[in-house]
Amino acid sequence: MPIQPTFARRLEPIMMELVEQYGTPFHIYDLAGIVATHRSMVQAFGDWPFRQYFAVKALPNPAVLRALVQAGSGLDCSSPVELQLAQASGAVGDAIVFTSNNTTLEEYEQALGAGALITFDDERYLRRAEPLPPVIAFRVAPNGGAARSTLMGVAGESKFGVPRPVLADAYMEAHRRGAERFGIHGMSCANELDVSNAVRAAEELVETAVQIERAVGIQFEYINFGGGSGIPYRLEDQPFDFRAYASAIRAALAKAFPGRRPRVLMECGRFVSGPHGILVARVINRVKKERAVVGLDASMSALMRPGFYRTAYHHVSLPFAGPRPEVSVDVVGSLCENIDRFAVDRRLPDPAEGDIVYIHDTGAHGHAMGFTYNGRLRPAELLLTEAGDVLEIRRAETFEDYVTTVRWEPIPLRVGMSEETESA
Repeated sequence: MPIQPTFARRLEPIMMELVEQYGTPFHIYDLAGIVATHRSMVQAFGDWPFRQYFAVKALPNPAVLRALVQAGSGLDCSSPVELQLAQASGAVGDAIVFTSNNTTLEEYEQALGAGALITFDDERYLRRAEPLPPVIAFRVAPNGGAARSTLMGVAGESKFGVPRPVLADAYMEAHRRGAERFGIHGMSCANELDVSNAVRAAEELVETAVQIERAVGIQFEYINFGGGSGIPYRLEDQPFDFRAYASAIRAALAKAFPGRRPRVLMECGRFVSGPHGILVARVINRVKKERAVVGLDASMSALMRPGFYRTAYHHVSLPFAGPRPEVSVDVVGSLCENIDRFAVDRRLPDPAEGDIVYIHDTGAHGHAMGFTYNGRLRPAELLLTEAGDVLEIRRAETFEDYVTTVRWEPIPLRVGMSEETESA
């Protein structure tokens, strides 16, 4: 959807000066909007014990992560590097949730040493764990009608989580090994805008938690509903009603667990930061092929969602174009890949070389999913502060960054080394 009005009002007066002085492309984020969204989530749960853990994968920049931690957010990590980044950003102990997939013993030990809340993604993960963490939580595999997202995997085909038929056995094994504190994790949705679907998935998780408690004879301290709350990328999309979602979860928990209030955890990333970022680029080429093509100085390396997911949509605008007739164009980058397209057959005010272009909703899974194929390097990240200052929070990559891990003088390894090479 178009840039948030408050973000636009603060950004527009300085944008032309910014692009002239700093150049393009770059991502820029609205810190005030990100923090305000986090706080609105907390307020939606009222007095129910609740903590939101921002998904580091969405926007792994310490300037943003620190601000969220200072606002009371936890951080959700799924790799050792994200774990290190979370700690460096001020999250400690159970302010971190570690929910990973195909996890090595070394990764588990790192999360355990950090004091993070650890989610086991499969039963084998538990069997390798020694010692056990203070709280045992398993991720439930997507299942049933609510598990609609192809990103998470449909029922029976997802690589995530413990299948429900063996979930009780997994908790029983942990209980036999001496575990006394428990949580449960479920995430069936991704970028979900239909509150009824999200509520259905949440209610399924609550029902599963009740069944496991009865079968195993345990009580859950917390229920982690994962992330998955969506944002309206398309103009016709309606925003996700998080307040209604929170109210429905509270009602389901109150009914399922009379007399107690298990903590609610969530791991939203996109919902918190996604709408509060844009990719700013410039038109560098305008050609007529079979279709009208508008080339930007940004490529898929800066925003891979439209090419990677094919159906992913990002609103594109020319904020300073003024009144012009609209035309249909493809908006593309410079990669040697035909899927390097930000928009296909999109109606825009007739673009001209030099025009500034906004690609909206890049505050999550934008720069974070970038890559360096073709030597097209990732752009800078800037931050608009609550005071109206613009900060560089990640500079654009350079050739030196691109080759920083290269061994210009190859280092021989002793494995399979010939006698001639060894004696040289």
